[in-house]
Amino acid sequence: MSIKLAILGILSWKSSTGYELKKIFEDSSFMYWSGNNNQIYKALLNMENEDLVVSEVVHQDNSPSKKIYTITEEGLKELKEWLMSSPEAPEIKKTFLVQLAWSDILSDQELSDVLSKYEDEIKLQLIMQKEKYRRNLHSPNRNTREILIWEMISENIISTYNNELNWVHATRQKLFKNKVVGGKDKMNYQLKEIENKKYIELISTPKPLNKENDALDLIALCWEHEANALMIHYTNLSEDFFKLKTKVAGDIIQKFINYSIKAAIIVPQETIQKGRFKEMAMETNKGNHFRLYESKEEAEKWLLN
Repeated sequence: MSIKLAILGILSWKSSTGYELKKIFEDSSFMYWSGNNNQIYKALLNMENEDLVVSEVVHQDNSPSKKIYTITEEGLKELKEWLMSSPEAPEIKKTFLVQLAWSDILSDQELSDVLSKYEDEIKLQLIMQKEKYRRNLHSPNRNTREILIWEMISENIISTYNNELNWVHATRQKLFKNKVVGGKDKMNYQLKEIENKKYIELISTPKPLNKENDALDLIALCWEHEANALMIHYTNLSEDFFKLKTKVAGDIIQKFINYSIKAAIIVPQETIQKGRFKEMAMETNKGNHFRLYESKEEAEKWLLN
């Protein structure tokens, strides 16, 4: 399949500039072309020569002129012929499988670490796909059937990452069934639901939260339970979280904000009042995404508000 057919598909939805096409490719989870300018404009030029698209230059008073491309009847005909052709079988190209194939030379601990890193990458991708689905960017949504088709495409992508996570867990279990290998222990948490509103209370973690990937694990946990609110007890945080110069707090908080997770930390007053952390606490407590509270009751009230 060529980029030409993907462009015809988009133009069958709406007329677009080359830049708009580039943005759609960049944001898409399944239209996998790089969408660089040369590739797009070369394809558009060829399609215009083949009478598959026409262009119109629109002049703007306060901005540069822009060239808008529209699909023609001939373009629609070619798109429909392709849509009715036999689909290609899915390709399986996973670099990690090649990496894993020769991993027997690693120790158990090294192999476990490799699986953990791959698991983190899958979780990150899964979070990103769910966020794209939630934002619903660049979806035509012209009728009920089309909405369902695009929903099922998102479901296909999300289920692929979920299946990959299940495969990693099964691989780890079979490899290390009767062995003790240092790895990721499970987080201890509770899902709280009050008056049809949910939040996750993180009770304990194998290791104190200390990096962005730890935040991603929590975000993935929230997505898994369809909750967008999180309560964390300060004992689950590393000492570096409370030292602003390490930037641990800023990095973790920014992840929660980026993925629209409302997070509250239960922190003793004496900890909040320490040095520059007090300034950060005062600033973050003005916002709607992240706050610090002394009591669980206060935090819960804010999370459910």
